[in-house]
Amino acid sequence: MNSNVLSKLGATAYVFWGLLHLKAAQMVWQMGHSLDAGPLQGRILQLSWDLLFFATVAIAVAVGKNLNNSRLGYWVNLIVVSAADIGFIVFVLVPGYVPIIPGVFGPLLWVIAVVFSTIAIKQADGETTTR
Repeated sequence: MNSNVLSKLGATAYVFWGLLHLKAAQMVWQMGHSLDAGPLQGRILQLSWDLLFFATVAIAVAVGKNLNNSRLGYWVNLIVVSAADIGFIVFVLVPGYVPIIPGVFGPLLWVIAVVFSTIAIKQADGETTTR
């Protein structure tokens, strides 16, 4: 596959990751509003905000940059989505606070996006050095 196709596959995975996390943000928001007002409710609502932010950035960068195999887009989504998913894996998934299915879907999309995007960037580098 050429770098153009690979970058589009990576971008698509980032978009799906973002859409999944928009839904998660909504679910966490609803959960936060079911609690009595207090510090715990505030922290849960902040988590919802953080998920909304991570998801929005991932989608915007995927559509605006990753589709075109942008090096800046590659690094922004790599850092933002990795930060979000590593925290989720370490603090939520591994301790078993959510079941593996569906909990693994976000990290799986993250890995797919990183793999395709990385190969696309590497291939594009090779294409420019051989011209």
